[in-house]
Amino acid sequence: MLLEFRDVDTYYGDLHVLKRVNYTIGKGEIVCLLGGNASGKSTTMKTIMGIVRPARGSVIFDGEPIERLSTAERVKRGIAPVLEARRLFPRMSVYENLEMGAYTRPHGPEFKEDLERVYSLFPRVKERRGQSAGTLSGGEQQMVAIGRALMARPRLICMDEPSMGLSPLFVEQVFDIIQQINRQGTTMFMVEQNANMALSIAHRAYVLQTGQVVLSGEAAELRKNPMIREAYLGELQVAQPVV
Repeated sequence: MLLEFRDVDTYYGDLHVLKRVNYTIGKGEIVCLLGGNASGKSTTMKTIMGIVRPARGSVIFDGEPIERLSTAERVKRGIAPVLEARRLFPRMSVYENLEMGAYTRPHGPEFKEDLERVYSLFPRVKERRGQSAGTLSGGEQQMVAIGRALMARPRLICMDEPSMGLSPLFVEQVFDIIQQINRQGTTMFMVEQNANMALSIAHRAYVLQTGQVVLSGEAAELRKNPMIREAYLGELQVAQPVV
């Protein structure tokens, strides 16, 4: 396994947010995390990145516990975030934002290779490379945010609500790119409200409610689950008439 949560408990003060949570994410997988508001999804991502530290339990990356490591050290080890609402540096150029993604690595031939990879995935990012990031559309900003994560040469990308605020056209493009990056060898873990899109590309999924995992399994099977269909795919279950 590349990433594991083992009986993780996380608190904000007295508020118990994650309650003995267990996740496993294998190398090469796309795994999605579904759940409603205040279910603990974003706290999961913050726990992976070291912004929040668990009170109990372990976070294991590639066989080693990382819960005591700084965020920068986690990035060096191969975990890169794509944050909710993109969180770009709006006054900096697109190129400068991409450059920030490689801050843990010296510039050299690999930097240029990674930059060309981002530009090949996102031709529009290349077109806008001299433009201030804050002037881009939401979809373009998401492309830059994903590109910035790729500049760290990650083994695992953690995405928090990648479709939030995007038009349907950009949502499809972003999920196509997620699959493409995964096919190139990067493991993906994403929190996502758009359950239908997430389950359509994921290998496996977890469902979180009030800080506890209530369902997990193959994404294709979860799409058939009546609870998932009603709660997350907007399909009402109609009772059959008694014959």
